[in-house]
Amino acid sequence: MKHSKEEQYWTDRYKESRMGWDIGYPSTPIKRYIDQLTNKDISILIPGAGNAYEAEYLLQQGFKNIHILDISEVPLKDFKDRNPNMANEQLIHKDFFSHEGAYDLIIEQTFFCSFVPTDENRNRYAQKMHALLKDKGKLVGLWFDIPLTNDMKKRPFGGHRALYLKYLSPYFKVNSFERCYNSIPERSRNELFGIFQKK
Repeated sequence: MKHSKEEQYWTDRYKESRMGWDIGYPSTPIKRYIDQLTNKDISILIPGAGNAYEAEYLLQQGFKNIHILDISEVPLKDFKDRNPNMANEQLIHKDFFSHEGAYDLIIEQTFFCSFVPTDENRNRYAQKMHALLKDKGKLVGLWFDIPLTNDMKKRPFGGHRALYLKYLSPYFKVNSFERCYNSIPERSRNELFGIFQKK
């Protein structure tokens, strides 16, 4: 099967262990958010999930209706090896923009920053997130608060609060979107934590 350029790019990075974004455990801000969720039956999507440590943490906390999506099959297979009880249909090997579904919660782990930062890509991201959420569904997680370089190959890409809001505000009510106070030390002052509710 022929892989798209985008799929090949990420697959190569996984195979070559060029995963500077991969911290090896669930990030503290998302973990803390998960800790205050009370309804274990909600449907959750983690797009661009990579090794999906957050999904693993959700499983450990008793959440069952979790779906992880990645354009590369490599991290999905690794996740299944680590979590053999996860149903195959919950491991989605697909391009985010072609995925269909309806979720109560989408967890964002700097996924936005993986796309080449064109106006078109960022608008498509906001529209697709909106389309994948149920009424009053939430998009929650982390966005990098680092300068956006002109190097189109230097992923992940950065951005800042006002830039992200430009794309997200038309589709979401902003419940909160501030600099992260509980980032891991290596990312201190370089992350924004947001809770956005579908309009």
